[in-house]
Amino acid sequence: MRPHVVIHSQVSLDGRMDWLRIDPGLYYELAARWKEDATLAGSDTLLAAVAQFAEEPSEQDTSATGRSGPLLVVPDSRGRLKHWEALLSARYWRGGLALCTKVTPKRHLEYLDEVGVESLMVGDDRVDLYEALECLSGRYGTKTVRVDSGGTLNGVLLRNGLVDEVSVLISPCLVGGVTPKTLFRAPDLTEVADVIGLRLIGLEKLQDDVAWLRYSVLHNKVSEEDSR
Repeated sequence: MRPHVVIHSQVSLDGRMDWLRIDPGLYYELAARWKEDATLAGSDTLLAAVAQFAEEPSEQDTSATGRSGPLLVVPDSRGRLKHWEALLSARYWRGGLALCTKVTPKRHLEYLDEVGVESLMVGDDRVDLYEALECLSGRYGTKTVRVDSGGTLNGVLLRNGLVDEVSVLISPCLVGGVTPKTLFRAPDLTEVADVIGLRLIGLEKLQDDVAWLRYSVLHNKVSEEDSR
């Protein structure tokens, strides 16, 4: 049994995730409505954002003791993310959990232990996200996971039927381009049967002409019994 998984993202009308002017206050105010137990974020996303967290005053307490926020969960089999102290200094998360595999460098596992970030072995070469979500539910009591990531992690989750809900803020702009950073990046389909069906469950116009759409996912590759 795995948690309820929600992808929450903002894109342009043509689906790009770059070159946007995003209101962080509005974005995270809406995200907070799920009251997630865990935030699943891609390592690329956090590497791009870590400079912002690093600018926080150094006197901030990076200890997670006593915090009540969600758990920050990051798939990182190659041990690329080495800024956990800066991330946890943001004080939003109650702690960190790195999803590792058999190929994760030993020195990185030692680093995680040094900074008080737990590691979870789920997979041989690549992180097994299904197993990770099962562990989050069974071992950590996680009921809701909000995905805060780019298109690559979103794509793996969606292609493997591990998403229950998609929330998208549509910015009133068009970006274009031939190398788009999109909400959903994955190999091209070979069968129309693999198109993921959605059901509209929410539609709202927000400030500055931003539209908020929410969909439940109809097409999953896991059984209905496993999806809750």
